[in-house]
Amino acid sequence: MSSAMKEAYAVGAFNISNLESLLAVVEAAVEEKSPVIVAVTPSSIRYAGLAFFEKIVKTAAKPAPVPMSLHLDHGEDVETASKCIEAGFTSVMIDGSHLKFEGNIALTKRVVNLAHPKGVSVEAELGRLAGVEESTVEEREAVLTDPDAAEEFVKRTDVDALAVAIGTSHGAYKFKGEPKLDFERLKLIREKVGIPLVLHGASSVPSWIIEKAVKYGAELGGAKGIPEEHIRKAISLGIAKINIDTDLRLAFTATVREFLVKSPKMFDPRKILGSAKEAMKEVVKSKMLLFRSSGKVL
Repeated sequence: MSSAMKEAYAVGAFNISNLESLLAVVEAAVEEKSPVIVAVTPSSIRYAGLAFFEKIVKTAAKPAPVPMSLHLDHGEDVETASKCIEAGFTSVMIDGSHLKFEGNIALTKRVVNLAHPKGVSVEAELGRLAGVEESTVEEREAVLTDPDAAEEFVKRTDVDALAVAIGTSHGAYKFKGEPKLDFERLKLIREKVGIPLVLHGASSVPSWIIEKAVKYGAELGGAKGIPEEHIRKAISLGIAKINIDTDLRLAFTATVREFLVKSPKMFDPRKILGSAKEAMKEVVKSKMLLFRSSGKVL
């Protein structure tokens, strides 16, 4: 991500949950000549098993002619992070954003002390992604990242990357009204923090995906994501890594629904899931173009 900082682009971290989502990410990275981060969450690990992800990602990465890393997203505790470090993950995130400041520092330092001797980088989070707009200024300030606190946090933890809260949120329902990202706050954080900054909750929730999903039976009224121009601006202000999960889930769901309606006699899961893989791949490729990471691998 240091190259991304210097050249004003962002590396995408794409969450996977099965073989098809991994293939979509890897094939997109190869075709776009883009570095990529393959991310898995604790819930995905519980679903499929740590050994499964370790093996399939390493198998996919070995012949791929692009830089590819395996990342734990939103690690919940030291035990999970430790298991991923021992399994050969390239980086781990420990999410102590729900804790008070000193508790977050203590938790992050424990993971840093485990990871760095193994050559594994650590991402932490300061501030919270709330999920809906806060009703008062005080509530909004309470969840967004404080620039001075970010500077102190990085110095005291020796963390390698910091996820910041500037108004994004997880899921497909990010705003009641217009998006309100705090770019001035991001500029201040960038001035005070010298490590790569990370943006979570950055899915755009494209209208074409929502329209297709709803057409074939999904109930997603009111879904709204981050406008692409906001993503471009965030990258220009120092964001070097962007996490994407919701857009892949939506593309998968919409395409499977469409396929089953249009092909009612089909019962070959390879064809059903293959169509979903292609839809996810197109989403990943579009993100790489948006993040300006396409073509960075010669």
